[in-house]
Amino acid sequence: MPNFSIPLSGLTSEATALSAIANNLANQNTSGYKDSQILFSDLFYQNLGTTGSGDPIELGAGASVGSMPSMFTQGSVSSTGVPTDVAIQGSGFFIVQQDGITSYTRAGDFSVDKNNFLVTSEGQQVLGYPAVNGVVNTGQAIAPLQLGAGTISPPAATGNVQIQTNLDAGATVGGTDGTYSTPLTIYDSLGASHTLTFTFTETAANTWGYSVSIPAADLNPIGKPPVAQTGVLATGTLTFDGNGNLIGPTDAKGNLLSSINISATSLADGASDMSFNWNLLNGTTPVITQVAAPSSTSSTQQDGTSSGTLTDFSIGSDGTITGSFSNGTTSALGQLALASFANEQGLQRVGNTDYTETLASGQAVIGAPGTAGRGTLSGGSLELSNVDISTEFANLIIAQRAFEANAKAVTTFDTIMSDTINMKQAP
Repeated sequence: MPNFSIPLSGLTSEATALSAIANNLANQNTSGYKDSQILFSDLFYQNLGTTGSGDPIELGAGASVGSMPSMFTQGSVSSTGVPTDVAIQGSGFFIVQQDGITSYTRAGDFSVDKNNFLVTSEGQQVLGYPAVNGVVNTGQAIAPLQLGAGTISPPAATGNVQIQTNLDAGATVGGTDGTYSTPLTIYDSLGASHTLTFTFTETAANTWGYSVSIPAADLNPIGKPPVAQTGVLATGTLTFDGNGNLIGPTDAKGNLLSSINISATSLADGASDMSFNWNLLNGTTPVITQVAAPSSTSSTQQDGTSSGTLTDFSIGSDGTITGSFSNGTTSALGQLALASFANEQGLQRVGNTDYTETLASGQAVIGAPGTAGRGTLSGGSLELSNVDISTEFANLIIAQRAFEANAKAVTTFDTIMSDTINMKQAP
């Protein structure tokens, strides 16, 4: 008699295939989704005997779903312009955590939560290497990455200043054109600004006296009894040769000084005492000249900053998150980590495009993007689903035809069974 279990096993297997194909099509627009294949295997065989030549005569018991491997091929990368979006190009998984449960995902549609943590759409915290004072150490343990509007860039006291200035060689000693001043803003250790004023006065041909000062109100009185400071931080003389080149001040060997050290003590705002260099050379070229042209300053430079708040950030190919701050500085905020597995097919899908490790997958090997075979990252982009619609439609037709064929076998078996029963009941 026909064995109904054979076509029924085919119906069950093809029904599973149809469901898997439908799931692929349903997730064709899911970021980071990986297509599932359906592979069948035949069931055990019944030995009915042998042929005259000794070859076995076997009857199969049907089919079953042998495996449903995930296709971890690269999905297309689409630019979104959203700074928290990031796509993996190559192998690897983002590491996310919620309620002590660690999962892995290819979907990089992240955002920043109310506590400034980088999170997934499900609220899982994204793990990586946090930066300490702008330095990332990939040797430390991974932890949730925190970045957001509350991130502060600390102030930096000015350590170097430079002015690109020309002093008028045609000025009259003692005349109004023989005195020239130019301001420069500097910053103390608290990030407070102070206006530094450079004043140049011609005292003789090719000779100018200089005075560097800040407002007297920016300084506390000093000494016993306390005496108010004038604000003048440094004075001296600049000398030039007949071609207008700076040749003094000089050191003990007669060489032009590259810089003059200037100090400011007992600042009124409570900041630490300042000490900075006024650089007279750019490399080996003097930045102060004296030619017959109106005294002017073409540029000023200093390396101090006030404190700043995070205004923007970007994610580099190595996963480094670089923040831009309102004080014009940039600093590393952290670095995303990626996990790799000896057997990606052993990962278990748990929904929300997440995977968890199993004994079959092996433990996660964690490191920085672009190292040890891990992929690189593309900030402001998302990896799209790798589902191919045309392939899925072709698989859908094949599974449909196979299902119909197995159904036809069931109805044929049913007809044969009915005919057999009728034969027994016939008079």
